[in-house]
Amino acid sequence: MKELLKFAVCSEIILNLSRKRTFKKTDMLKRRRFIQKIGWGAASTLIVPQYAFGCKRPDEKIGVCLVGLGNYSGTQLAPALQLTKYCELRGIVTGSPEKIPVWQKQYGIKDKNVYNYENMDGIANNSDIDVIYIVLPTGLHAEYAIKAANTGKHVWCEKPMAKTVAECQSIMDACEKNKVKLSIGYRMQHEPNTQKVIAWAKERPFGKIQKVQAEVGFNIPNPRDTWRMNKQMGGGLLYDVGVYAINAMRYTTGMEPVSVVGKFENTRPEVYKEIPETTIFDLQFAEGLTAYGRTTGRESINILRADCEEGWYQLSPFQSYNGVGGKASDGTLLNTYIENQQARQMDDDALAILEDRPVMVPGTDGMKDVAIVEAINQSAETGRAVRISR
Repeated sequence: MKELLKFAVCSEIILNLSRKRTFKKTDMLKRRRFIQKIGWGAASTLIVPQYAFGCKRPDEKIGVCLVGLGNYSGTQLAPALQLTKYCELRGIVTGSPEKIPVWQKQYGIKDKNVYNYENMDGIANNSDIDVIYIVLPTGLHAEYAIKAANTGKHVWCEKPMAKTVAECQSIMDACEKNKVKLSIGYRMQHEPNTQKVIAWAKERPFGKIQKVQAEVGFNIPNPRDTWRMNKQMGGGLLYDVGVYAINAMRYTTGMEPVSVVGKFENTRPEVYKEIPETTIFDLQFAEGLTAYGRTTGRESINILRADCEEGWYQLSPFQSYNGVGGKASDGTLLNTYIENQQARQMDDDALAILEDRPVMVPGTDGMKDVAIVEAINQSAETGRAVRISR
């Protein structure tokens, strides 16, 4: 059997060379994972050298390039990349030259792996980089995710995926055209307590789910005047953290909503000039199931709860960098600890590349949330219930 496997690997390489095929680094990563499965001892007798054609050694990682060096990249993603097993921070794209020496010193980034927004197309020829991670204001996601896909590198995009469904579709089209993977940065779906809630949507340990509640809010007396307060740039709490509540409603029920009623509230119009201070939304699902959601800038709240025929369960907080925790009506605790949510997310996405399997949170998932955001906004502006497009 081992002889047949060795022959298959060797024959594939020789066949592709005869066709003058250009080998991508991801091809080599797949081969390396395959060789690990059959055993390095068996692979070592191949007539082609083990690390020929740029194949990565087993101790090497997926190279990640961060696009946008704002707060989330600096305080969450870059530190998390130091904790990952399967990926590594190798490149940056920034429009702030003063940040470059700071990042290079802290993370050892090579000069050739530093880009700006005008020359990032050059990443296409950079073998150090396998993934481009878009960490920009929401209004810029589509433009730069498409640029990233056109380099032939895999794309990771922060949530929300984009401002509109049309933009989401354009990102997916670009990734499909360039045959690269697309993953949306919903870290909570990689978190073990959340995964238990996702599993319970199918298992129904407390009977049929009757109602879901998902609320995220912060007591923000004086919000900073950043892009998050700018409607054109995709600001607003509904886009920023409301999509966590929307995504949670979907994975907690295991269903897709059919309609929504939305409402805006604003007690400080002099502060919240372009975006609502509070958005309330009631999602209607099949089988009479309802979900109540709210995102607000005037109260600290962070809860996901499912009320069922024979009990209840909840996570509170359900989306916190410092950890997720919860309980169920029968005394079950949802308190599994992991060191870093972002590191778990990026390692899962890196393994999807290495093993050439579907990502956990694909573009279709991100687009569904954006469709619901658009429906909520339409309902709140018109005062009518809105059916949600599929």
